[in-house]
Amino acid sequence: MNSKAKKEIREATTEELSVLLNDLNEKPFRLQQIHEWLWMKWARSFDAMTNLSKNLREELALRYEFRAITVDHTQQSSDGTIKVRFKTFDGHFIEGVLIPTTDRLTACISSQIGCSLTCRFCATGKMKRVRNLFHYEIFDQVAILQEIAEKNFSKRLSNIVYMGMGEPLLNYNNVLRSIDKITSPKGMAMSPSRITVSTSGITKQIRELADEKVKFNLAISLHAADNAKRSKMMPINDTNTLEELIDSLDYFYKKTGTAITYEYILFQDVNDSETDAANLVKLCRRIPSKVNLIEYNTVEDVPYQKAGHESLDKFITYLQKNRVNVRVRRSRGKDIDAACGQLANKNN
Repeated sequence: MNSKAKKEIREATTEELSVLLNDLNEKPFRLQQIHEWLWMKWARSFDAMTNLSKNLREELALRYEFRAITVDHTQQSSDGTIKVRFKTFDGHFIEGVLIPTTDRLTACISSQIGCSLTCRFCATGKMKRVRNLFHYEIFDQVAILQEIAEKNFSKRLSNIVYMGMGEPLLNYNNVLRSIDKITSPKGMAMSPSRITVSTSGITKQIRELADEKVKFNLAISLHAADNAKRSKMMPINDTNTLEELIDSLDYFYKKTGTAITYEYILFQDVNDSETDAANLVKLCRRIPSKVNLIEYNTVEDVPYQKAGHESLDKFITYLQKNRVNVRVRRSRGKDIDAACGQLANKNN
């Protein structure tokens, strides 16, 4: 059988596998065993399915294939952060990051190979989008980072953030399918409240998430609370303006009851003034929300600079005086280009 004609086994439906097992005179319980290997034991090869007969594994391999991602390169930062470069079945590279803190162990995963949004401050935004990741490729990242977490820190992941390479809501179906497998009791069984999807603000898809009443958290890559500044940094704002974005977020909150997180990188003399803070306060009053102020990480050939400590302190003070729930998210993994905005598949 031509390999190109084979389906990825994790795309096979329950009905398809049931018919195949029946044709092979296999017992019905084999279906459950296959499911457990794929989604609960995270098998990435047929040989790993050790409680299936050799004959059944060979029959499955004749009809299906694994397009599993593999680990191409791993780096560990001085702060414990681990960056993994993954290789896809068709030879492309993506990156994921394992971030340990005192109370959390977070996997930051990618949703696309490259990105099409060209945000001016982001290394990934300088790459072309090659393609969307399939749901099982997103799942594989989590599974591999889970294995690395257990090996290096002797504990399981506490959180998953879709904040790696790509815009998750431009890979809507695969992202939601991956979350379904990650949160399913017949999958990784992680609570959706421990998953955050970060978007630059694709308003149509935010409304779709609301209609589906999703249970995971939504973070908005904001970085400016006025249209002129935001469009200059993030061209997506030209077609998804702040007014449209806030309307969609209001709709999302009313449908789901989940507060919004705004991610805001402070850039020196760009978006760190008191006027910028006042605009952000006005925006935050529209919908229950919190603000993560993010330390900027230098990206080669990008003109933006990190705001100084004085600007940061003034900005935080202004937000707190106006009762905005704000915290500073310190960068992790900067020394291995694993911090926010730095993922770009550089040669190591």
